[in-house]
Amino acid sequence: MIWPIIWSLWMSFQTGRGMNTSFGGFSNIKRLLGDPVFFRALVNTLTFLLIQVPVMIFLGLVLAVVLNSPTIKGRAFFRTAIFLPCVTSLVAYSILFKSMFATDGVINNTLIAVHLLGDPISWLGQPFYAKVVIILAITWRWTGYNMIFYLAALQNIDPAIYEAARIDGVPRRAQFFRIIIPILKPVILFTAIISTIGTLQLFDEVNNITAGGPADATLTLSLYIYNLTFRFMPSFGYAATVSYVIVLLVAVLSYVQFFVARDRK
Repeated sequence: MIWPIIWSLWMSFQTGRGMNTSFGGFSNIKRLLGDPVFFRALVNTLTFLLIQVPVMIFLGLVLAVVLNSPTIKGRAFFRTAIFLPCVTSLVAYSILFKSMFATDGVINNTLIAVHLLGDPISWLGQPFYAKVVIILAITWRWTGYNMIFYLAALQNIDPAIYEAARIDGVPRRAQFFRIIIPILKPVILFTAIISTIGTLQLFDEVNNITAGGPADATLTLSLYIYNLTFRFMPSFGYAATVSYVIVLLVAVLSYVQFFVARDRK
């Protein structure tokens, strides 16, 4: 594990094409700062992060609270159904979403059939809608993953806490924000960091659904690294430099999340 990290760091200082590289110092960093495609990929990645991660965490938490209630019938079925997307093939479900959101796909046909649309939407051909499809796909697949962690944590909470809150007249909404969330804070922090890392490394969905299009509107940092390495003229040194941007982002955002979630005395 250590050697690839050291080698990739060394490669980030190399310039050239393919295996014909030489030490270039900070030339890759200068190229990075003047690369409009890199900044477009960075903005897209951060957009997915800022929208999808909070939605996925909050939705997973709400689903966990609902499915933890003993009054819900068929809890086991719903838990399994919501978690199943997590174990599906990334490529298979990405192709399914691409088919569903095609111009003549089931989504447009359904919306037209119920008279919510007059003309089909080019979901994958317009920048805004393409981002929406990617966010929907990621949320569908990974919300159940977070939900399982929250369910496990909720089942370890002493029922006497809820009973005491009920006796004191604390409404359910207040219980959610003042009891459940503070108790689950370590688990929420864990899922937030894992979700952040996963979103910063977003590749499979974008590559298979939109291929980074239209016009790089959904291009992410990981897909850009892949393009630099395998699709464009191979530039291993510059690709390694871009990969360390992800490392830096993960480190900074993880520190911020730990700082925000710290216990204040």
